[in-house]
Amino acid sequence: MNERHPQDLAEPERAAAELVAFLTDPASYPDHPERIETIETHAAVVVLAGDKAYKVKKRVKLPFLDFTTLAERQRALARELELNRDQAPEIYIGLTAIGRRPDGKLAFDEGTPVDAALVMHRFEQDQLLAHVAEQGPLPRETARALAEMTARYHHAAPLVMGISGAALVHDTVANLAASLVQASPEQTKQLTDAFRRLSLAEVERLAPLLDARSQAGHVRRCHGDLHLGNIVLLAGRVIPFDALEFDERLATIDVLYDLAFLLMDLDVRGDRAAANIVLNTYVGAEPTGGEIDGLAALPLFLATRAAIRGLVALESARQKSHGETTAHIARAVSYLSAANRYLTPARPTLIAIGGLSGTGKSTLAARLAPDLEPPPGALVLRTDVERKRMFAKPETERLSPEHYSEQVSDRVYGTLYKKAEHALAAGHSIIFDGVSVKSQERDSIAAIASTTGARFAGLWLEASLETQIARVEARKGDASDSDAAVVRAQVERDPGPISWARIDAGQTLEHTFEQARRALAGQ
Repeated sequence: MNERHPQDLAEPERAAAELVAFLTDPASYPDHPERIETIETHAAVVVLAGDKAYKVKKRVKLPFLDFTTLAERQRALARELELNRDQAPEIYIGLTAIGRRPDGKLAFDEGTPVDAALVMHRFEQDQLLAHVAEQGPLPRETARALAEMTARYHHAAPLVMGISGAALVHDTVANLAASLVQASPEQTKQLTDAFRRLSLAEVERLAPLLDARSQAGHVRRCHGDLHLGNIVLLAGRVIPFDALEFDERLATIDVLYDLAFLLMDLDVRGDRAAANIVLNTYVGAEPTGGEIDGLAALPLFLATRAAIRGLVALESARQKSHGETTAHIARAVSYLSAANRYLTPARPTLIAIGGLSGTGKSTLAARLAPDLEPPPGALVLRTDVERKRMFAKPETERLSPEHYSEQVSDRVYGTLYKKAEHALAAGHSIIFDGVSVKSQERDSIAAIASTTGARFAGLWLEASLETQIARVEARKGDASDSDAAVVRAQVERDPGPISWARIDAGQTLEHTFEQARRALAGQ
């Protein structure tokens, strides 16, 4: 809030200042909490009072919302409660009115209503995933849980049919670009102009895909604001909250656009590894289908999300005093620069990693995937995982020998060939992770890169028999069912001539990774 004397404030500002003063006064609460803190965003103020949190909407009118009337603030808070209570019952309690008593003082649920607050159970700010991410890369388990939560959310999200996906995205991008131009100071004008040009051209190019996705049921009533600041870890669970409530049009979106906010947030924070895990886990879960073909729209979706954060930073700069403006404008520059990078993606790459069981193919694939362009890294197609999916089995459930017949393996590889081709055609990089002991399997994988125009590199991992057996016997919680007997049987097979770069994978992961990196640099 501005540090001016109340008599110098306009009526809306005076009312807002009075409201915050009321909420931050311990005497306003029956239990007189000792600890009161305030969190402010561009559109709301959250007061943490004791074990409760009270959220009020600011009396602001922004390009994308209008909270200047009591009715609109009440409606927005009621909708926020409705959208979030089922997803986060641990957090949301209910609504309370704030009224003016006959003596002129404000009070909860008394007097003439002048405002309203959403009441929640308080959680510590260090439980926010945004805070967790600031402490370092997200743990792999947390990233997977994040993706699984998002997949469940989208699978259950209400379908919205009879809408043009292309028109929906065009309106979002066009309105965003216009708002950016209006809000941009001199420091960001070139960036906003570039975003407008690149994004609208991409919407036009993708229009048939976007319409096809809306017709196929991928446009749903989503969270709408799914970034790390709106997800919390409580009792080991990843819980989303604060779903977008002020405009149904902004939350009626393609599920991949909803996911893109989360991916962009992780990527811009520098945690590409976590973003890559989220993408791979989400695509593997197939919450609505069509995820791989939809990757063609991911650069546009990532760019739009980054540009929205840039706009929010610019709007925050407008609300702050002069001394605080510089940091917000710098943040806007960072987001807008990222948006324009997303809109100019690199040519996709297909990396095939082959070798017998226990040579470390999947470990290397996970290490290489985040570094491949375009963001947030390669989709990893793994034969072990696809085989389990084919028979509708959990990744860690052991299959019977008949599931490993040559005919079944040919089906597994055939399915992954199609997925790889579709992903590369969509402009996304792929890592193909499979033993690929047959020369025709290796030839088929290389042919996919040639057909799609992708860059190609093949890596063949090798390790001693003892090392392979030790590794497969040490595995826990992995999709592979290989054991010592499988390894010995594989060793007896003749793979034929190997044209892929041969990698000594019998030492440390770092040693393997360095060799792979040098081999890929030489392609």
